[in-house]
Amino acid sequence: MTRRFPALPALLALSFLSAPALARNCAVTIEATDMMAFDLKTIRVPGDCAQLRVTLKHVGRMPAAAMGHNWVLAETRHHRELGLAGGRMKIGDAYLPRGDARVIAHTPVIGGGQSAEVVFPTSRLRKGGDYTFFCSFPGHWNMMKGRLVFE
Repeated sequence: MTRRFPALPALLALSFLSAPALARNCAVTIEATDMMAFDLKTIRVPGDCAQLRVTLKHVGRMPAAAMGHNWVLAETRHHRELGLAGGRMKIGDAYLPRGDARVIAHTPVIGGGQSAEVVFPTSRLRKGGDYTFFCSFPGHWNMMKGRLVFE
């Protein structure tokens, strides 16, 4: 005897329609020190994440004006230009050119004992893209950096 499942095609169709509902929100915490270093060199973001929340914790003691840090994400090919441009900007602008489309996401600049976060949609990323996260405080961008991998 053959068993029939007349509702099976409808169930399969619904499973494809609900795929976006399976996307998840992801989060990562990264720490920065007074020694101009992040505790992570690579951040891996699973491909099923719809958005990413990055929390930056400045675990040092120095104030933002002296040793401030932020977290900036850009395509690697823009990292150097944005870092250099940051040296001409102000702390209120997070040492970044205002409204620059090359900046995918960033936190404000914070001082020791503070934390900040940014949430952004992963639709701004390409799987396999080449991304660098860095601190745009003047002079920090070249050594205070890492790689973000969207899998």
